[in-house]
Amino acid sequence: MNEHATKAAAFIKDEARTDWHDESLWFVRSKRDKAAHSIPEWEQLRELASQIKDHTLAHLDEYLEAFEAKAQENGVTVHWAADAGEHNRIVYRILSEHKAHRIVKSKSMLTEECGLNEYLEEKDLEVIDTDLGERIIQLREEPPSHIVMPAIHLKKEEVGELFHQKLQTEKGATDPKYLTEAARQHLRHSFLKADAAITGVNFAIAETGGVVVCTNEGNADMGTHLAPLQIHCMGIEKILPKAEHLGVFTRLLARSATGQPSTIFTSHHHKAKKGGAMHIVIVDNGRTTQLGRPDFRNSLKCIRCGACMNTCPIYRRSGGHSYDSTVPGPIGSILTPGIDLKKYSGLPFASTLCGSCSDVCPVKIDIHEQLYKWRQIIAEEGHLPAVKKQSMAIAGSVLSRPGWYKAAGKSARWLTRWLPRPLVYNPLNTWGRDRELPESPKQSFQEWYHKNRPAS
Repeated sequence: MNEHATKAAAFIKDEARTDWHDESLWFVRSKRDKAAHSIPEWEQLRELASQIKDHTLAHLDEYLEAFEAKAQENGVTVHWAADAGEHNRIVYRILSEHKAHRIVKSKSMLTEECGLNEYLEEKDLEVIDTDLGERIIQLREEPPSHIVMPAIHLKKEEVGELFHQKLQTEKGATDPKYLTEAARQHLRHSFLKADAAITGVNFAIAETGGVVVCTNEGNADMGTHLAPLQIHCMGIEKILPKAEHLGVFTRLLARSATGQPSTIFTSHHHKAKKGGAMHIVIVDNGRTTQLGRPDFRNSLKCIRCGACMNTCPIYRRSGGHSYDSTVPGPIGSILTPGIDLKKYSGLPFASTLCGSCSDVCPVKIDIHEQLYKWRQIIAEEGHLPAVKKQSMAIAGSVLSRPGWYKAAGKSARWLTRWLPRPLVYNPLNTWGRDRELPESPKQSFQEWYHKNRPAS
């Protein structure tokens, strides 16, 4: 059994939580559908966004250089990091130069990917995540389970108990308003004493040299406005050519993520505030390698809305932590094998290939097709489990020989009717533990067709 299947099985043991998790995410997916249907030109927006991303990725080097030049014109210091380690060292060097010891950070999947929090904490710096969901999981000392709703796997009762232990709220309190206010008061002290603010980047505009940060809580703005030092960390794929392109993506982003018309705050940062300093760290960390893979280049179009997770029947019923990767769900399953094929070889199989992820993707990434292509590569590279490899070889032999196929079908129909149940449904048979075979038909379709086809 692969790592995802093992962790998914542990998640599913709590049937009530699994059902609640599934329903919660499907509710968000339903909101996305209503928001999309309210825009007559929705499909044209998706196509336009996809084309803008295609063009940008084809000229990525030019736009990144243009962005750097314009940002430097604005007085911003730009840094380049080849990988996660270099990104972390650059951020630490900037903080050290400014003698910053207390950092407030808004949600950033890139810094999660790079392990920045752990790196800075090892250097005895205080790092406080200021998104409510991120702060909850930071207090629980666990990674996010969703890229937009990092604590979606938790119930309000669990958050209430956590806050009682960590923030001294009333025991047994579960009112979301009360708990949110407690978090607000707790985080206010961090904002007021922060030496530096770190944010992720949703979009970077080559034409202006500015970065755009989208939030619903205003925490990124609080950090960057109050702290004397602001650091924005972005992957190379976040670039857009012109400011006029931004509106296409902001119309798609929130509607795809949570069903909102727009995020509450869409903040533009072009230069440091008076007396402050602004730094941008541009990170590769495997993205150039992905760009060089024709079959998987489209994955770099991702704007991190999470729509593919909200719709995925596997993700909804297995939880984000079962993927054991920074970005879980369908999009994570096509990104992470490119980082470590052996470690993440199970993820492309954590899918039904139903195509729902591709249907809801605002930038039209062919996610389910890429999942299938990764499966082929994993098989070619020899990373399939021995049992699966052998069973697929047998299936290939049977399916390629019509006579064998007919005989196998007849045998299977007979066996499923007469085979004693304990031979199929027993603790040693992984398949039989979780599934029930449907009743077999008495004849195959081919047999039925030959018997009932009209006379010629």
